[in-house]
Amino acid sequence: MSAITKDAVSDKSGSHVSGLGALCFGAGVLGAASGLFLVVVEPAVPADRFSYPLTVSGFIAIQIWFFVQHLGLAAGSFGTWRSGAFGSSRAARSGYVIGVVGMLLLAVTELIAIRASGALYPSEDTAPLDVLYGASSIAVGIGWVIGGIAAIRAGVWSGWRGLLPLVIGIYVFVPMTPAIAAGFLPARLSITGWMLLFAVLGLAIVRKSDRR
Repeated sequence: MSAITKDAVSDKSGSHVSGLGALCFGAGVLGAASGLFLVVVEPAVPADRFSYPLTVSGFIAIQIWFFVQHLGLAAGSFGTWRSGAFGSSRAARSGYVIGVVGMLLLAVTELIAIRASGALYPSEDTAPLDVLYGASSIAVGIGWVIGGIAAIRAGVWSGWRGLLPLVIGIYVFVPMTPAIAAGFLPARLSITGWMLLFAVLGLAIVRKSDRR
């Protein structure tokens, strides 16, 4: 392969990774904005409704958006892997796969939740969703913790960037899980913080790929 061809392949690969980072950044920023919107919007239904604070139609619309937005977060996982940040160990691959599968399950759960849009909360209709949300979120957290530890050992990303994947994973367990259990407001604020971490991750991916 000629030097020109190698450079072209490298540029194409860097552009691809940068695009994944941009998707992650956008998904993180818009996800944070969505969380804040749900905090400040005037409630249209009682707090005991699963769609709270939105009407059923509003809830359906935002759930479809959350599905799309979570795909952007999954792109961030893929971009982190393609950037080489996780390293190439078995633990790195395992963490990456677990994290991506968990995020995709979380995305699908957002669509499944539409079926309970008019239900009371908590109720028999929403109990399975609590399990799905919990299981998928924990999978994401475990995946990023495993991948984050592998990333630190690999040392491909230095400084705060090297710690970022691990922080994203730990955040699921502290503070997000306790905050979700504490009620609507702390849940939304903690999820907003998690989304901002993904936005920072997206920037890290873009900047690293641009420096190749």
